[in-house]
Amino acid sequence: MASAYQEQLPASPDWLNKGDNAWQMTAATLVGLQSMPGLVILYASIVKKKWAVNSAFMALYAFAAVLICWVLVCYRMAFGDQLLPFWGKGAPALGQKFLIGQAKVPETAHYYKNGKLEKAMETPFFPMASIVYFQFTFAAITMILLAGSVLGRMNIKAWMAFVPLWLIFSYTVGAFSLWGGGFLYHWGVIDYSGGYVIHLSSGIAGFTAAYWVGPRLKSDRERFPPNNVLLMLAGAGLLWMGWSGFNGGAPYAANTASSIAVLNTNICAATSLLVWTSLDVSFFGKPSVVGAVQGMMTGLVCITPGAGLVQSWAAIVMGMLSGSIPWVSMMILHKKSSLLQKVDDTLGVFHTHAVAGLLGGLLTGLFAEPTLCNLLLPVTNSRGAFYGGNGGVQFLKQLVAALFVIGWNLVSTTIILLVIQLFIPLRMPDEQLEIGDDAVHGEEAYALWGDGEKYDPTRHGTQNNNGNSSVSPYVSGARGVTINL
Repeated sequence: MASAYQEQLPASPDWLNKGDNAWQMTAATLVGLQSMPGLVILYASIVKKKWAVNSAFMALYAFAAVLICWVLVCYRMAFGDQLLPFWGKGAPALGQKFLIGQAKVPETAHYYKNGKLEKAMETPFFPMASIVYFQFTFAAITMILLAGSVLGRMNIKAWMAFVPLWLIFSYTVGAFSLWGGGFLYHWGVIDYSGGYVIHLSSGIAGFTAAYWVGPRLKSDRERFPPNNVLLMLAGAGLLWMGWSGFNGGAPYAANTASSIAVLNTNICAATSLLVWTSLDVSFFGKPSVVGAVQGMMTGLVCITPGAGLVQSWAAIVMGMLSGSIPWVSMMILHKKSSLLQKVDDTLGVFHTHAVAGLLGGLLTGLFAEPTLCNLLLPVTNSRGAFYGGNGGVQFLKQLVAALFVIGWNLVSTTIILLVIQLFIPLRMPDEQLEIGDDAVHGEEAYALWGDGEKYDPTRHGTQNNNGNSSVSPYVSGARGVTINL
């Protein structure tokens, strides 16, 4: 045997598969890039200029804060030993004894009703450190997606308190229940890579948070144009390409299921983008770049719960539905619903993630292919309803699990925000909302004059020969050139 594949203690124990470990760290890095810088750039670019810095900072802060909370207590609440049927025992994931051992998810061993082992505990062929970091990137992006609902008005101090509390009391519950060996995992609910754990939860929690935080200023709600469409596309591109790690890393191995998942992910995203754009052209007469990004997003979200478990023709069907149903909910139903009109969901996270995530989970209950299911799932003979057998039961399981995730996130998010409100206002004061980044951070995204601000001679005056301040003659714009944004 070549020396590269021989046991070389202590750094290369006999259980270490270097290929799986390399892919897992690569996949984790790809998912991390979706958030930092992907969503940081996307959020900074898709909002009005005066909120670019604040939106980017909310994502940046969440990425850092989630990591520290994750290794201190949250990883083992989501993937450790069971405390409750829906929650693990919190403990640090910091010691070298824990991190250099072979990865394992202790509660994932699944048994038949007679007590016979049906599927062994998940023990990937890489160290615990790899799985801790990989799962952190999923937790971080969930938090950042949630932020999209409250951009442009949430008090930054309230957001800083909200991030660790929501991670502990909401995200870890969904992750343990569906992935870490909780009751939904053992019941046989399918969530391949986070359609429920990440997207449905962030969409519902974001919508709930938007309700309690309150709306933006009327002027911002009526006109909220992207400040940089090209940079928005750069952020969206990082999100799309990073999704190969998102769904490709879910099997914890560089195997055939991973390959199927990566292909299906890109097929569904492309189909959804094309369908969304076609609907924009049909109804509004022109293609929208922002709309294309939304269509891309709904396709990526929809395929996530079944990426490695459906055939590629089914990925096209899922893309067609994810490009049309969320489009209808956002463009038509939203305008007719008094509740949706009342809640100011800044980036429409409810439509792009909650609706698309629920759609993907239910479609997985229809299209999950038996052979592909047997490659990964703990419950043998799992299948979608279109493949007969117990497929109809699988669809019902998907529906019940969705109701649990919706209910838990609605209640937990509400309680967390009401507690924070006792100490910190959830919404910025109107004085800050009028100004934006400069008032909140003392920083602005671009060194350009405009965006509807009033001219202030005390800030933009000139110096005369005596050294005294005088009013600048260039009262309508920047000195020497007027830039209309």
